[in-house]
Amino acid sequence: MEGRDSMQSLLVRRKLTRAIAEVARAQMTEHLATLAPLLRPRNVLGDYVEDGVKESTRRSDKAFKELQALYEGVASTRPFNLPRELSLPLRLSGSSGLEITPVDTAYPIPSGSDVRTIMVRSPLTWTLTYSGYSPSRLPELIKSKLRAGEELTHLVLGYLLLHVVVTNSPGLMSVFEALHFPITTTTLAEFGPLPITRIGPAISTSRPSDEVILQSAELTGMDAFEEVVNVDDLSRLGDPFKDRLMEIARLQNA
Repeated sequence: MEGRDSMQSLLVRRKLTRAIAEVARAQMTEHLATLAPLLRPRNVLGDYVEDGVKESTRRSDKAFKELQALYEGVASTRPFNLPRELSLPLRLSGSSGLEITPVDTAYPIPSGSDVRTIMVRSPLTWTLTYSGYSPSRLPELIKSKLRAGEELTHLVLGYLLLHVVVTNSPGLMSVFEALHFPITTTTLAEFGPLPITRIGPAISTSRPSDEVILQSAELTGMDAFEEVVNVDDLSRLGDPFKDRLMEIARLQNA
């Protein structure tokens, strides 16, 4: 094995990736602490949320209808199968704060006559939730035969509320874009249509070959692996506002 797909190259890129991830996480955490009050559900849903502003506006009515439609679409599907009615006012503990969780994905790799599952981490992408709504709780509640439907409903609602707040706050999303920490939405097969909110710098990461991943797992003794940064993305990071002003200056001098 040669070049960037070698173990030596992997070690160098992993060291760089971890240094970048440390700085990115610290900066992102600082931004989220400052902007968290703007992502509170009551800012968008008003008195539909407990302790919200005691007034109904067109914006809050529209946002609640959107939330209601999303909830009905998620509640009626597997693996949730929850009651389809929402109780008002909506109650969401921890909604004044935000937390981030690393993104880990199970990655099966053929190994001889067997298949080895490696948990692959995307070190520059985090799941964004309200405080106390960590994604690790979802599979725990879904798998538990004794789970309380109310607790799972509460957790699902937390994800839907954040999604509705994000999609109804385009100005705030532009701020995160300008800070180089865009907020995105995805879905996962195991959670059906439930929208999962994610955040991270606009820098991609990737996996090397399966052979290198297995070698790394053998060396560490753990079925875990961290993706490494795509270095070319660093040079492509730009400042849209600066670029816009530079274009204006270019046109003025033409």
